[in-house]
Amino acid sequence: MTHYYDQRQTSKSNKKKIWIRLKKIEFDLFSASGVFSKSYLDKGTELLLNKMIMKNKWKVLDLGCGYGVVGIAVKKLYPDTKVLMTDVNERAIKLARENIKMHNLENIQARDSYLFKKIKDDDFDTILVNPPQSAGKKLCFKLIEDSYKHLKNNSLLQLVARHNKGGKELKKKIDEVFDNTKIIAKGSGFRIYCGEKINP
Repeated sequence: MTHYYDQRQTSKSNKKKIWIRLKKIEFDLFSASGVFSKSYLDKGTELLLNKMIMKNKWKVLDLGCGYGVVGIAVKKLYPDTKVLMTDVNERAIKLARENIKMHNLENIQARDSYLFKKIKDDDFDTILVNPPQSAGKKLCFKLIEDSYKHLKNNSLLQLVARHNKGGKELKKKIDEVFDNTKIIAKGSGFRIYCGEKINP
């Protein structure tokens, strides 16, 4: 049995369109079996997109992008951002690329990568992530540590998680790694933990 955080999916694709509804925009996306939240927008990602800190012209990394909902929503809400979406799941990346094309978006790309393995950039203004907590604490902690290295000074890691199902530990890890952390939003049991990398 494969998981959505595995590189290759063995299930039949069963590709379909789903409708994404946020506070400010609505749009459809291709989804399929073997990807995270294949049939609907999960509550954690919805909270992140409705409450994230974002500015036009920022360089944004959607880490663990799945079929691309976060990166594409950012691009629609803030057209002058430059967005990179990455995921280890090859099926998810294929869908993300189809969704970019369907919406005729520019300055956005989807790249297959295990965490930061194929990411050389170290000047992101923000990294957005809904981490795969079911993949284990060790992986999530590495994600936080490596995010710090790929952010420029005075920039943000914005991570959403269920507070009482592992989120507290992730918050402690962000506290350890980042210079300044805070909770910027709460909802449906989720919280957005924001770690700031401050210019020394």
